[in-house]
Amino acid sequence: MADNAAAPLELGTEKIGTLLRKFAVPGIIAQTAASLYNMVDSIYIGHIPDVGSYAISGLAVTFPLMNISIALGTLVGVGAMTLISILLGQKNYEAAGRVLSNTLTLNVIVGVLFTVVAMVFLDPILYFFGASDKTIPFARDYMTIIILGNTFTHLMHGFNGIIRSSGHPKTAMGLTLFTVMSNAILDPIFIFGLGMGIKGAALATVICQILALVYTFKFLSDKKHFLHFTKPVFRLDGKVARQALAIGVGPFLMNVAASLVALFVNQQLRKYGGDLAIGAYGIVNRFVMLFAMICMGFNQGLQPIAGYNYGARQYSRVKEIFVLTAKWEVLMTTICFLIAMFIPELAVGMFTNDPELKALAAKGLRYTTAGFALVGFGMASGNFFQCLGMVKKSIFLSLSRQLLFLLPLIYTLPLKFQETGVWISFPISDILNITVSAVFIIDIFKKFSRLKDGEEAKSLGGTI
Repeated sequence: MADNAAAPLELGTEKIGTLLRKFAVPGIIAQTAASLYNMVDSIYIGHIPDVGSYAISGLAVTFPLMNISIALGTLVGVGAMTLISILLGQKNYEAAGRVLSNTLTLNVIVGVLFTVVAMVFLDPILYFFGASDKTIPFARDYMTIIILGNTFTHLMHGFNGIIRSSGHPKTAMGLTLFTVMSNAILDPIFIFGLGMGIKGAALATVICQILALVYTFKFLSDKKHFLHFTKPVFRLDGKVARQALAIGVGPFLMNVAASLVALFVNQQLRKYGGDLAIGAYGIVNRFVMLFAMICMGFNQGLQPIAGYNYGARQYSRVKEIFVLTAKWEVLMTTICFLIAMFIPELAVGMFTNDPELKALAAKGLRYTTAGFALVGFGMASGNFFQCLGMVKKSIFLSLSRQLLFLLPLIYTLPLKFQETGVWISFPISDILNITVSAVFIIDIFKKFSRLKDGEEAKSLGGTI
């Protein structure tokens, strides 16, 4: 799985289109695979005999808690990835190694703390997130195993991103593909063959993550790579930790906001539509996430290229990589929009055979994606500022859609439109967020235009 050790150096010299293909394609494959990873779980769970529809709803109830877990992982991992990309651009390999060691220690600390708190309060949390007496057995069974494996999952995803950012996208992709393929094999064995039901889906997930983590440690311990563990491996540098956490605050808050949104959506759908409406949201979320994850794959390609060239003060290349990435992401979200508008029943049909649940999910998919065509631009914009270490802008763009726009709409529109009001909150907030993102991008591009390559960029508010 080894890549060219000189890969970081080409980030500042190779053609932007070539770099995006090299770094984004593995990311797209990996993120698509990761999305399919979750979809496979949902598809198998949705077809468990006699209980599939309520098992899907139980799985949907876990989304807010899983988003909180993801948020804590990104708090550490994304900040580390960004710092490492910029430090490699500055050719400061020793500092990049310190960031790697901090990532290990911080992930263990955060993962263990989350596991303890979540296990102690699991049932109250799940009821608060929208579980009912019918769905909580499924939600509890699934999350108990997922939470116990939480620390391993944090480490695997955090280090996978760092491997990609340090110039080894194929290795990162290979690890993700391994987890997907092994999960697809283990899921039916555990769920149906061993009769474990939804517990089997969770166990398969955790086992696959642990196996991938073993190779990840092996890879990052190899001294032939630019970036590798150095003694002491568990070293914690307070300054580096604060820098990484400060950059990771943006995506952390975005995932916390996503958790709040999922919580309030579940509560509103349960109030106006019942348990099956929550299950419909779970299906819609899984389908839309497939395209969102493809965009995240492009963002993964954007991250090391933009971060490195910003660190190297090559602003024309920074602008070029954003424009190209945004074009591709808009194409992906437009495809999702067209599928949802014209063949929603086909899209949701793979998750369930229940006619009522299928009809609810098709309706929800059509409504929620009505403004999705240009969402790719908004996703690229938020990630762009994160790549440059511009924390305040990244945080604002990350939170505006979720908290400033979406949450108020989720509570006000159902007063008039009932369940439909929950669904149509999504496209309205998407359009508002895209507008704000465009204003921010125009502003930063004007500032870049006033700088020559090689000039100091402290006035832009980045980390250099």
